[in-house]
Amino acid sequence: MPLRTYSLCTPCVRSVYLKNIEIRACPMTQIIQNFSDISAQYDAAFVDLWGCMHNGIEAFPEAVKAMQDFRAQGGAVVLVTNSPRPRDSVADQIEGMGVPRDAYDTIATSGDSARSAMYQGAVGSRIWFMGESPRDDAFFNPLKIIENPVEIEKVGLRDAEGIVCCGPFDPMADPEVNRADFLLAKEMGLKLLCANPDIVVDRGETREWCAGALAKLYADMGGESLYFGKPHPPIYDLARRRLAALGKTSSDPRIICIGDGIITDILGAQQEDLDSLYITGGLAAAETKTKTDPNPEALSAYLQTEMIGTTFAIGFLR
Repeated sequence: MPLRTYSLCTPCVRSVYLKNIEIRACPMTQIIQNFSDISAQYDAAFVDLWGCMHNGIEAFPEAVKAMQDFRAQGGAVVLVTNSPRPRDSVADQIEGMGVPRDAYDTIATSGDSARSAMYQGAVGSRIWFMGESPRDDAFFNPLKIIENPVEIEKVGLRDAEGIVCCGPFDPMADPEVNRADFLLAKEMGLKLLCANPDIVVDRGETREWCAGALAKLYADMGGESLYFGKPHPPIYDLARRRLAALGKTSSDPRIICIGDGIITDILGAQQEDLDSLYITGGLAAAETKTKTDPNPEALSAYLQTEMIGTTFAIGFLR
């Protein structure tokens, strides 16, 4: 049978496997210099935080200005983040990094989406908690929008009905250190609620593991992991509802997703049939050979390897 060639454009399915078919990344990706080059096409932007607006330590001034300018022209900015924290906690955190309140309209967090599921009993009432205390303690703050919420009790693994994972106990430790606990959890039939599907993040120059790495390991071992952040549908539903609450509803063709995570931000946009702007100078700076701008050939090769298409690409949000 001859080799057939397809180009994957939005929307395409990353997990597709077809024998004797070569999959190529969408050749229509446009590299831009500034968000203002395309911003007039959109009413709203769903914008990632870590790697786009800040590096985990301080804000990117050009990104802040780009969002302020977009809002000044009538655009709405929804920060859509895989942070396991409630949105009020995220707002306080990023303000301390230098992201001011006038750079966005509202926030949708993976944590809020996951908390809603937890308080509705998705993993039971007695849970084994994985995360860093006190940093992740806000995940258990009361959620007033849920009627008759499940009363959550933190217990040891052997007494648990489910697992809530906001992140590793030690973000520098290989996820494999959890294999023994996960084997027991799988044998007990426990579900793992993942509050942050990110695999890794870069805090300044240091790369750290996230909850998504643990959830992936558990799923690879045969356990059941439940996801609520990007690229999964619940957080996009939350983002649309937060946008509607502003009185700034928009049709999907007038929404653009911006982020540096190829398997979170860009895949999520693709699956939601939304346009995307890929920030190549974040997690994939090496793969895309980004200094100020991505290398076109390196970007094309990387997208082909990942089998994910993006509408636009830029080195850094500006």
